[in-house]
Amino acid sequence: MMLEVRDLHAYYGQSHILHGVNLDVNEGEIVSLLGRNGVGRSTTCKAIMGLVPPHGSVRYRGREIAGLRADLVARSGLGYVPEDRQIFPTLTVRQNLELGLKRAGKFGRWTFDDVFQLFPNLAERQYTSAGVLSGGEQQMLTMCRTLMGDPDLILIDEPTEGLAPLLVEQVGTLLAEIAGRGVAILLVEQKLTIALRISRRLYVMGHGRIVFEGTPQDLAANADVRREWLEV
Repeated sequence: MMLEVRDLHAYYGQSHILHGVNLDVNEGEIVSLLGRNGVGRSTTCKAIMGLVPPHGSVRYRGREIAGLRADLVARSGLGYVPEDRQIFPTLTVRQNLELGLKRAGKFGRWTFDDVFQLFPNLAERQYTSAGVLSGGEQQMLTMCRTLMGDPDLILIDEPTEGLAPLLVEQVGTLLAEIAGRGVAILLVEQKLTIALRISRRLYVMGHGRIVFEGTPQDLAANADVRREWLEV
């Protein structure tokens, strides 16, 4: 097992957000974490990464990482793509990508050419300030910057939020390509079609708990879960 989360609780001040979350991610698989806004999906990612204090167990490749500083969690092999993108607007696209390297000039599975091949529009704008990119291009840049750190597991929070349909398809293609290179993915997503298409397994969250676990086929067949926990 690559990632094992057991009885994970998290708080913002006095607010109890996560109520005993359990989930697993195996080597090389795409696992989606679904649910409506505000149920704790993003907080789950932040607690795993150490950006929110985790209460419970988070084991990565058998090692307990709950309580480690976020930079040490990242160095252990986890990557994180936050929902708010967090690019460096005054730096060029290429400089933003370079900041993703764990050590300057040292590349792993991903090089500039790899990410530019996946996203030719980033290649065309590699010497442009990242702040002038469209929202979709900034999302691509954030994901590619995380890949430059060569993680074995990447947590991606709402990558298709606010994107045009064509870009949504591109993101789906990129996620499949990432998994194809042996990188496991925990995907927080609202678009059920993407999650059902690319995931091996799915979790559904409600009120800070996991309320469903199964395959895309299981969820597609369970109208009650979709109606109660996913549909608006």
